[in-house]
Amino acid sequence: MKAIITVVGQDQVGIVAAVSSTLSDLKINITDISQTLMHGSFTMMLMGEWDEEDTAFATAQETLNALGESRHLDIRIQRQELLMPFKNSRRSLWKQNKFKKRFR
Repeated sequence: MKAIITVVGQDQVGIVAAVSSTLSDLKINITDISQTLMHGSFTMMLMGEWDEEDTAFATAQETLNALGESRHLDIRIQRQELLMPFKNSRRSLWKQNKFKKRFR
């Protein structure tokens, strides 16, 4: 399974370490990560990948929610396939020439 995880909150020492350690405990591999700091606000987005036989999505969600509450962060996780239908439908329309005519 692949999921996108976002972390937002006031900057504090150890956010990346806490999130990555929690993901490691859940046997979730970080395959891509991006973070930034804007005027004291920390934001991070990452892609995690794991075998659902090792960790259920609900378990990952509950564990990350608990981490977010304990660190006063907003941590969200969503399945990557939820984002794919829109992308795939747009690509399909492009191949069928429906978008190409609009953008010429």
